[in-house]
Order: sequence, then C-alpha cells, then structure tokens
Amino acid sequence: MQQVLIIPVLLEERRMRPYSTYLSYKNIEQRMIHMTFEQILPELKAGKKVIRNGWSGAELYVKLVGEGQHDGEKLNPYFLINVSGEGYTVFSPTVCDILADDWKIIE
Repeated sequence: MQQVLIIPVLLEERRMRPYSTYLSYKNIEQRMIHMTFEQILPELKAGKKVIRNGWSGAELYVKLVGEGQHDGEKLNPYFLINVSGEGYTVFSPTVCDILADDWKIIE
C-alpha cells in the first residue's frame, strides 16, 4: 500500500478552496515541478529540454536553438520540438502553451 503524507494547505490556498484543508504530498510535489511558460523560458535559454505535462506523449521535448548562420545569412534563435517517429520540427507555442502551467524540465 502506498503511503500518502497529508500536510496542511497553505493559508492562501485555503482562502481559494475553503472546504479543502489538506493536500497529499504527491500533489505538492507535482506543483513544485510544473512551471509556467514565463518560468520555463530561462531554462530553455540555459539549454534545458522541456515538455508540457498535458501533451499526449508523442512529443518528446522542446528545445531552443541559438542564433546561427544559414547560406551566409544570420539565422535567428528558434524552438524545435522532437516528436517520436517524426524527428524535429519548428515549434511555435500557441496561446494555450504560453498560458499553461504544466511545463516541466526533462533530463
């Protein structure tokens, strides 16, 4: 049987959900690893690979490719997404991706 640690909810969360007084340790842990796009962007700039928890699973990760050159011309930074069975393609975050709070860093 899996043990679940029950801890008191933070005061500000209690105001938002007055009938819920406890959260499981697992939920707290998940909240700590999930980030907004604003929080994940510096991680992308630092070379980390990221993914959204809400994606179906074919998406492996998103990464930022830095400035470079192509045919002697400047190539601006861009996002790539690696999709299982398809390889890399250019990734442009949607409004839903930008507003999501389920981003996480992957190893």
